[in-house]
Amino acid sequence: MTKDKQPHRSRFHKAKDDARFAEQATTTPQTASAAYRLAFQDTDFLLREDLRPVRFQLELLKPELLLDEAGIESTLVIYGSARIPEPDEADALETAATDDVQRNIARRLKAKAHYYDEARALARLASQVPCDDRGCRHFVVCSGGGPSIMEAANRGAADEGRESIGLNIVLPHEQAPNRFVTPDLSFQFHYFALRKMHFLLRARAVAVFPGGFGTFDEMFELLTLIQTGKIKPIPIVLFGKEFWHRVVNFDALVEEGVISARDLDLFTFVETATEAWAIIDGFYANIEETH
Repeated sequence: MTKDKQPHRSRFHKAKDDARFAEQATTTPQTASAAYRLAFQDTDFLLREDLRPVRFQLELLKPELLLDEAGIESTLVIYGSARIPEPDEADALETAATDDVQRNIARRLKAKAHYYDEARALARLASQVPCDDRGCRHFVVCSGGGPSIMEAANRGAADEGRESIGLNIVLPHEQAPNRFVTPDLSFQFHYFALRKMHFLLRARAVAVFPGGFGTFDEMFELLTLIQTGKIKPIPIVLFGKEFWHRVVNFDALVEEGVISARDLDLFTFVETATEAWAIIDGFYANIEETH
């Protein structure tokens, strides 16, 4: 009897093999029933309410495994508005306004258009970081995968010929990842919670640009995690001191006693990509000197 000399991790067929075998089954009333489908191929079964814990696990595992396989060790996460225009398109907003309220909003968005360029520039700086001795990549740009500031982040990485990550979320209205996200690193999430976790699992630094509810949600959750000691401190840079002081009264939170004065040290206000990268670089240089 001839022995099989090929090494095997398992003597069983792989799941993809059995899936192929199952497709070749003879059609009968039994095999045509949904009950007969392999559980992992039965979409209706996987979408049942009872399977929510399994879907959580799948949504945690899929990006984690693919990012590991891509050799991505750490990321630079860039949060920001989906509404701030690219500078070349800023004038069109004001032109399209039909009343004073819209014109005022258009002017304010136009005044923030330069942050598109700063996000793009910051992503370029991060993308210039070389691989480590193991061939792993650090400070890989990671955005929400959408337009505006998110697009600028992925675009900056593309400028340097480097890959970048986009973490998209399913929404009721039609949307698609921006065209600068690396296709094999473009992920879609059903659960906001799992998406937010993946933003931070590899985050080595976070840049927060002016934004709305989504940006606030992600930023304040990160600050809370560091404030409560759930994660170790990382550099957090907030672009646009004037914007942040206008929309959030941080000093009042201290005066009201609901946060401590030292909590304001968790982040640093910046205006330019160069300034932000110097803070990030300095943070890790100090850590290396300490150790």
